[in-house]
Amino acid sequence: MNAPTPPQPVASPCTSVCSMDAASGFCRGCLRTLDEIAQWSRLDDAGKRAVLARLPPRRGAVTPPQEAA
Repeated sequence: MNAPTPPQPVASPCTSVCSMDAASGFCRGCLRTLDEIAQWSRLDDAGKRAVLARLPPRRGAVTPPQEAA
């Protein structure tokens, strides 16, 4: 009998495109707020999944990185 595989840690959504959109307050790369970015390493997996769940609707609220420059 195989032992269950331990859960994988929740990966950061960081894309190394760290540029804040002034109008929305979201990072153009990962779509998180500054508070969410700062808290990421202290969140448990449930908290990280909650942040990740909030990201998709934010995509339309920011100017894409290539257009922002």
